[in-house]
Amino acid sequence: MRHVIALDVGGTGMKAALVGADGTLLYEARRATGRKRGAEAVVESILGFAAELRDYGLQRYGTAASAAGVAVPGIVDADRGIAVYAANLGWRDVPLRALLSERLGGLPVALGHDVRTGGLAEGRIGAGNGADRFLFVPLGTGIAGAIGIGDRIEAGAHGYAGEIGHIVVRPGGEPCGCGQRGCLERYASASAVSAAWATASGDPDADAADCAKAVESGDPAAVRVWQTAVDALADGLVTALTLLDPRTLIIGGGLAEAGETLFAPLRTAVEERVTFQKLPAVVPAALGDTAGCLGAGLLAWDLLAADNSTENPHATPHDPEVSA
Repeated sequence: MRHVIALDVGGTGMKAALVGADGTLLYEARRATGRKRGAEAVVESILGFAAELRDYGLQRYGTAASAAGVAVPGIVDADRGIAVYAANLGWRDVPLRALLSERLGGLPVALGHDVRTGGLAEGRIGAGNGADRFLFVPLGTGIAGAIGIGDRIEAGAHGYAGEIGHIVVRPGGEPCGCGQRGCLERYASASAVSAAWATASGDPDADAADCAKAVESGDPAAVRVWQTAVDALADGLVTALTLLDPRTLIIGGGLAEAGETLFAPLRTAVEERVTFQKLPAVVPAALGDTAGCLGAGLLAWDLLAADNSTENPHATPHDPEVSA
């Protein structure tokens, strides 16, 4: 069975998979990133994990993987295959594509940004399937975004497109690590809601999930914290949809796990703010924490399709022999 190796590298954990040509997860594995051991050890863990997946696929299916894809956080130069910078992993200018290809015996390797890679999967085989324009916004420790146009993700001229978390929604507000004040992720990320609810509840261990449960039980303090986040998120999303005019807004990440406790007031808040703009569908992400791995697999299949098209000018990305 034809398959590719896919890796999704996070600050605390790594997910790896073998992905079939139709986007099916054939095999999954997870392990700790081990960032406390330093950047070099993290890179070696990635390389070793990929090699284990290669060996498993060869043993299980009797054929070698056709390519590999890897998604990493931080600043990524996908064209050059370099993981430029990731604060939570401690690395700078790691030639990850070349290192992986060498470890995997010359296998072609695609490198991508974690959020854009997850957005690619949501757009093609997840909640955005069939939408010609979408915006994927995961609400986690921070807030990022992926702009979907047709069958691809727009990275921007310098690879920074989609950073909706750093839209200023509260001018002069809370300082952000990016250097601005009042950024969206300081008010509507899962970590922001956790911090606000810990203060409001007096429980230093309380988090966003606890806040959501308190909202569902009608706790007025929780409702105030939650609505503050929803209002900020709606302001940021309306700014984004004014600029991008997406057909679908896909909301993922930890905060989206609250389900309609988030989506019901969020849809209302967005609808109240639009004027001339067309109201998009606001939907939850469909792939959960498998989106990064699936997206990395799609990157690998796309790489093979591009290589095949170069060799065969009559091939198209939709030919079953060259694409998922």
